[in-house]
Amino acid sequence: MICQTYSLFVLSVIMIFFGRFGNSSILSRLQNDIDQLKADFNSSHSDVADGGPIFTEKLKNWTEKNEKRIILSQIVSMYLEMLENTDKSKAHIRNISEELYTLRNSLPDGLKKVKDLMDLTKLQMSDLKIQRKAVNELFSVLQKLVETSASLKKKRSQSQKCKC
Repeated sequence: MICQTYSLFVLSVIMIFFGRFGNSSILSRLQNDIDQLKADFNSSHSDVADGGPIFTEKLKNWTEKNEKRIILSQIVSMYLEMLENTDKSKAHIRNISEELYTLRNSLPDGLKKVKDLMDLTKLQMSDLKIQRKAVNELFSVLQKLVETSASLKKKRSQSQKCKC
């Protein structure tokens, strides 16, 4: 039951952020498809609860709308990757996959941003050439950081002034 709630919650959040929540019949239709998918994966097995949820906990850390779109685009891609190895002759799998593809295609920049983050984690900061390049870019990076920080402070002070 907990797994079912989490799956519906994640799909609901994804649909809201991708602007596809307006039609609740899509969500109710997908709920039936998800129930069938859960049966396929035997998701009521006792080990499902071990370690807690894998996606919904991560969503709590991403608070801004644009941030959420980035993490949700990655989550959608992971669901699509999981469904790649399933029996696509089943209607419920096709329905879920089609909806996820539609959602993912509505946010192509989110995937690019995730790729950028993943590329950063692969940089070998012990490599002398990488270090040289990084040092050459340091002033520009700090400049962007200062601009971003000043912009956020300005937005905060403006929102505090207007307590209408």
